[in-house]
Amino acid sequence: MWRDAYLESRVLAADPIELIQILYEHTLNMVKDARRHLAAGDVAARGNAISRAISALAELDAALDHKAGGSISHNLSALYQYMQTRLLTANVNRDDAPLAEVESLMKTLGEAWSAIRPRAQADEVAAPAAAAPAWGGNLPDVPDREYAAQAWSA
Repeated sequence: MWRDAYLESRVLAADPIELIQILYEHTLNMVKDARRHLAAGDVAARGNAISRAISALAELDAALDHKAGGSISHNLSALYQYMQTRLLTANVNRDDAPLAEVESLMKTLGEAWSAIRPRAQADEVAAPAAAAPAWGGNLPDVPDREYAAQAWSA
């Protein structure tokens, strides 16, 4: 139960890149669970884990912006759909190889998103500094009432 509360608070506080990372982590965890349940012979738990992984991949696919993302978003969409197919194949055939393949792909994608995050944070930190006025942005200490008496117009 605490895990769900932690995840919920993490999702609510997340920026868009972190949300993608959370979905990647979730998908990877579900694939790992599916592999564990496959090895244990727990059909229901395996099916549930695979179903949740497929749902997460569908969310990732739906979140893609094909206009802004161009060929990268189209390639990611094709990859997400391929992984969904491989998960279905693993479930139907009770085969670990497709699960291992999807796990490997998710790890690679997760590492790529993790590498993007520090760069995005650096860009966010640099943006306010770049937007600062050349004169330094420090205003003299002037009582507010002086400004209130002035009428500003464009």
